Amino acid sequence: MNKALLEQVIEICVNAGEAILEVYHSSTELEVDTKADNSPVTAADLAAHKILAPALAQLIEGVPVLSEEQEIPSFEERSRWQRYWIVDPLDGTKEFIRRTGEFTVNVALIDNGEPVLGVVYVPVLDITYAGCKGNGAFKRTESGETDIHVRPLKPRLAAGEAVELVASRSHGAGAVDELVERIESKLGTAVCKNMGSSLKLCLVAEGAADLYPRLAPTCEWDTAAAQAVVEAAGGTVVDDQFQLLRYNSKDSLLNPYFYVIGDTSFGWQELLASKYTVN
Repeated sequence: MNKALLEQVIEICVNAGEAILEVYHSSTELEVDTKADNSPVTAADLAAHKILAPALAQLIEGVPVLSEEQEIPSFEERSRWQRYWIVDPLDGTKEFIRRTGEFTVNVALIDNGEPVLGVVYVPVLDITYAGCKGNGAFKRTESGETDIHVRPLKPRLAAGEAVELVASRSHGAGAVDELVERIESKLGTAVCKNMGSSLKLCLVAEGAADLYPRLAPTCEWDTAAAQAVVEAAGGTVVDDQFQLLRYNSKDSLLNPYFYVIGDTSFGWQELLASKYTVN
């Protein structure tokens, strides 16, 4: 996977982010509609989709685009796709509506179920997280570009430092609280920071957090781009059976519960595989 393709995807994501910010900073009242699954959608979601879908479709001949903001093809059709782009034009619509700034543009290239290239763009901060298989991951800001890597946990535990988790602000709080208690009983102090959108995965990728447990529903377009970044940065994303999270393998686009793990050499499985309950 070459850097030139990654740069093209970044440029497309930045363009979509600019369209989102036009709505975000507009003086007119934000109109929010509700989709069939009761999730919110705004003019910004649709504006970003209209930029992303046609631009990505032109990058690699014959590679289709699957976007949250379009009619979803049947699994019979999707199952024939070896490679495809998966897009969340505005991940974190609830955060967009709340004007927290914690929303992103997500684009990933899937190859045989694996996210092999991903871009997560944060419009409000003008920050890009990007990575591709075999070429590592980086974070780009106004001040420059830095390679990013997950961080080791064992030296931090030996120094008495806290295990740092990130979690959703809106979903699965009861199960995460239980997990934090279990980690503290085994490893010592654990702290949890709540945040919206795929930024949570990116914090693990850049070594700013150790674990992101997602014990609530998500869709494949919510995770694919940031998972590509995490894996390129040396981490992993596994389901609640500790199998690698993979894509386009079933009719439903819902993900299983999953864990984003920074230090893959640490023995997380025994701790995380314990039964959890959702309040």
